[in-house]
Amino acid sequence: MILEKIEKLLQEVNNLCASNAEEIEALRLKYLSKKGEITALMADFRNVAPEQKKAVGIKINELKQKALERINALREQCTSNEQSCDDMDLTRTAYPIGLGTRHPLSIVTNEIIDIFTRMGFTLADGPEVEDDLHVFTKMNFAADHPARDMQDTFFVSQHPNDVTKNILLRSHTSSVQARVMENMHTEDGKLTAPIRVICPGRVYRNEAITARAHCFFHQVEGLYIDKNVSFTDLKQVLLTFAREMFGADTDIRLRPSYFPFTEPSAEMDISCFICGGEGCGFCKHTGWVEILGCGMVDPNVLELCGIDSKIYSGYAFGMGVERIANLKYSVSDLRLFSENDTRFLREFEAAN
Repeated sequence: MILEKIEKLLQEVNNLCASNAEEIEALRLKYLSKKGEITALMADFRNVAPEQKKAVGIKINELKQKALERINALREQCTSNEQSCDDMDLTRTAYPIGLGTRHPLSIVTNEIIDIFTRMGFTLADGPEVEDDLHVFTKMNFAADHPARDMQDTFFVSQHPNDVTKNILLRSHTSSVQARVMENMHTEDGKLTAPIRVICPGRVYRNEAITARAHCFFHQVEGLYIDKNVSFTDLKQVLLTFAREMFGADTDIRLRPSYFPFTEPSAEMDISCFICGGEGCGFCKHTGWVEILGCGMVDPNVLELCGIDSKIYSGYAFGMGVERIANLKYSVSDLRLFSENDTRFLREFEAAN
């Protein structure tokens, strides 16, 4: 009985014809879909006598292969007919096809990533919707720190009795560093391997949107943890980055600052590449332009993430991609990066 069905379907398949893509798709669904006729044969196959299963199975496979070949042949024939010059107006003026370009933030982010990967850093990623534990608590933020306030952070859900359970849109990519650290150590606080990562990503803060600020922006943060890591290591890495990004004559300056997750902490300035450090309107006549924050990882952060701070030390740094893009391309209004104005984006065609 099943062999008769197979022979009948084989004759139908050999005589299949179609004049357009819709008819071809209908044939595919009729014979090859999950509810198609060839698939339905498998239900009958269960009732075939054991000694006949091999022969019947071969026949079903041959039928399926024939159907595939026939439908693909019809599809190719239909495609070639559609592309026939007989149906084309060769006198019609060709429409120019504009090529897309990379977004300036993508250009800058890729350049930053390229510089640090050449120095041995690897990429790390994490969720944008995070918990308070990784965004704040493991980064050594006090329970009453202003950054936890609704004025600065977009909360998805809040738990007044236990802030570590709060869910929020991450306000910095340091949460990725916390996740990397807690997954790279053994139970006794020993690292399974040195940590050297950069964490690019989008972050969110509850700020008014102006020419100088936005409620979302992009960061690239870096983290290096191993034995005997020093501030000198951090300074050399950042100097190398600055000269790769802004030119070989670039100098850097580190000013004392404060961050909950680093101690000591510093803000890094670069010598103004417009005036060469002599002073101009762009650098407010100081000769220096601030680009990032950095410092040595606070021992509390290491301990909170399960790493023995008596054995290991490390440094961290973070920069805003929009800030770097502003410096490289002299973009005065931060909102231009998110408005998708094609006139603005076309200015970066040569940078791709």
